[in-house]
Amino acid sequence: MKVNFKLFFILAGLAAILSSCRTSAPRLDYQALARASLLLGVDINLEDNHKLYLEAADWIGTPYRGGGDSKRGTDCSGMVYQIYRKVYRTQVPRNSEELKDKSNKIAKRNLKEGDLVFFSSNRSKKKVAHVGIYLKNGKFIHSSTSRGVIVSRLGEDYYSRHWICGGRIR
Repeated sequence: MKVNFKLFFILAGLAAILSSCRTSAPRLDYQALARASLLLGVDINLEDNHKLYLEAADWIGTPYRGGGDSKRGTDCSGMVYQIYRKVYRTQVPRNSEELKDKSNKIAKRNLKEGDLVFFSSNRSKKKVAHVGIYLKNGKFIHSSTSRGVIVSRLGEDYYSRHWICGGRIR
């Protein structure tokens, strides 16, 4: 009887110790990530910022609206403002030129997910006319005046010709 009693306490203690050592893996919504991956056209890996990709995917197809910053309609800086607010809990300026001023300049080859990408217009090669958020593999999300929120490639002719710089919010 004493041996059974000791064995019971040893097993109960061992179970308590092992259950407290449990590591918790992050909970991932694989369906939402798969949907985001398809909408954005990028492979989303374990080490990527899932919150960024999930939020960016929610904006795909939002119509363009000058001065807008909601999913009913947005311009480029409005989309950046809202995504940064939600994903990074950071308030950034609401216009493209100020966004560039508040960020550290980044070369195209050093872009990381979440960095900003700045472009000029046909009228002025130096003034920022458009901004987007870099995703990965040369792709970025932005609000196009003709197609609303879409993903484009930095290597496309228009964006190559109008590239100003990348930026990382300070």
